[in-house]
Amino acid sequence: MNSSMRMVLFFFGAAGIALLLVCAFVRLPGPQNLRSRYLKRINDGAVPERNATDAVTAVNFDYRGFDTVGEEFILFVSVMGSMVLLRQASEKRDQPLPDAITPARDVPASDAVRLWILMMVAPKILFGIYIVSHGQLTPGGGFQGGVILASSALIIYVGENFEVFKKILSHPLIETAEGAGAGLFVLIGMIAWFWGRPFLTNTLPLGQTNELTSAGTIPLISLATGLEVTAGFLLLLFAFLQETLTASSE
Repeated sequence: MNSSMRMVLFFFGAAGIALLLVCAFVRLPGPQNLRSRYLKRINDGAVPERNATDAVTAVNFDYRGFDTVGEEFILFVSVMGSMVLLRQASEKRDQPLPDAITPARDVPASDAVRLWILMMVAPKILFGIYIVSHGQLTPGGGFQGGVILASSALIIYVGENFEVFKKILSHPLIETAEGAGAGLFVLIGMIAWFWGRPFLTNTLPLGQTNELTSAGTIPLISLATGLEVTAGFLLLLFAFLQETLTASSE
């Protein structure tokens, strides 16, 4: 499929999504007109029942945690599918994916840009860890924090080049981390079985409200999700950059 056909398909897909979003937002009630019993149930129960001050995270990783398992494995399967497709494309060119050649930049990154990138990596990683670990207390969680952590590696590529990006990231280790994150989500859900409770029932001590160890299994699931999301997006970045640079060097 050539680039023109891809752009045509993207245009129709983007137009369809935009139309659906417009239709959805037009019919949304205003904040003063919300009369959802589910909304009231969660707002009234998240703190006294789970000691979680972020109701959204309580919903994602507890009240409807079984649905979130499916969402996480959708990401897992999507990443694996992308890796398989890109590897097949590389095999057709008879050039292994890890041996891609990074094209030289016309204008290398300036010392100021490289210094700024170096200064931003550590705060960005810390912020991502904070978002993952405090999901039960403040807006955030494993999904949001995982994307922030993965983007920390992307800015290294922006400030340096793909060779530095590849040296910093251990590709087999990232694959293992993605599988471990998805597997830990399931294993944490199975803890409830030891008490004869249904899968993903929050059976661990809930701790004290507003403390990092509160909300029982919710922070553990958030950490597992953060690991899976971080590793998944790193794999996608690695694969797409490698594929793009390989195609550019041919």
